[in-house]
Amino acid sequence: VELLRTLLSRTLGLGGDKPEPVLDELSLQGVSRFLKSDRCKNVVCMVGAGISTSAGIPDFRSPGTGLYSNLQSYNLPYPEAIFEIGFFKKHPEPFFALARELYPGQFKPTVCHYFMRLLQDKGLLLRCYTQNIDTLERVAGLDPELLVEAHGTFFTSHCLRPSCRQHYGLAWMRERIFSSLVPKCEKCQGLVKPGELQGSGAQQEFGWGSSPPTPSCTSHPPRHCVFWREPPLTLLCPPGVGSLCLCRDVAWLGDCDSGCLALAELLGWKEELEELVQREHAAIDAKGEDRDRGDPQKRRG
Repeated sequence: VELLRTLLSRTLGLGGDKPEPVLDELSLQGVSRFLKSDRCKNVVCMVGAGISTSAGIPDFRSPGTGLYSNLQSYNLPYPEAIFEIGFFKKHPEPFFALARELYPGQFKPTVCHYFMRLLQDKGLLLRCYTQNIDTLERVAGLDPELLVEAHGTFFTSHCLRPSCRQHYGLAWMRERIFSSLVPKCEKCQGLVKPGELQGSGAQQEFGWGSSPPTPSCTSHPPRHCVFWREPPLTLLCPPGVGSLCLCRDVAWLGDCDSGCLALAELLGWKEELEELVQREHAAIDAKGEDRDRGDPQKRRG
């Protein structure tokens, strides 16, 4: 009932007074003016695979290039099985083979990641909800306290046995993934997995459906959620994400990095953003050279 009331109110102007407009113009220019105003106190980012594709990490569903189009070698019953907890418990090898290709440390954060870092540095970022497990938000310098990693992260792993649940860190998991060993718990020899796999596992372990709950512009907020601030402003960047929200104030129909650069330019942040990306990428390259000096076979990404 609450969802229907809100939907009718927002789309047809029924059931209540119209909320005060957030933007003076429904455009990227209007968004930039709002962000620069004293009215803008908190920004929430909700991101997924699209922000990491320019780093070289494939998304899931793009025909020909997405992960689901290139998993034939793993002999899966269907592509999505590689991320389902039930299949993982019986056949963990395909997931860890894929993990070797996508493991953190092989990729650099994108312009979009560093735009969120700028929002944080300027005191505007309230929270970043991410479906990604590539840890690039952390690499870009986002405060873990501001991150909600909805599908978990390679940064932490745990034993699947309910009686154990022993936690392991990034270095421990990395050593086992690149030694081609299926990670087993040192306490009980149970299977250890990074992140939180989707599908039935999420439902069994956390009471979710096919994926963790993502804030919606029209659903009633749970008591613990900090996303809702009235009136909300929704900005969508990449094509194909219209199903996320039932209301859209502004849509940027282009790739995420270009959208962030365009918005940064309107905000007067473009030069600062480009310098941040260049400086941080140079630091990542320097760390990689120090780690792999003398062994070019170890250089990745």
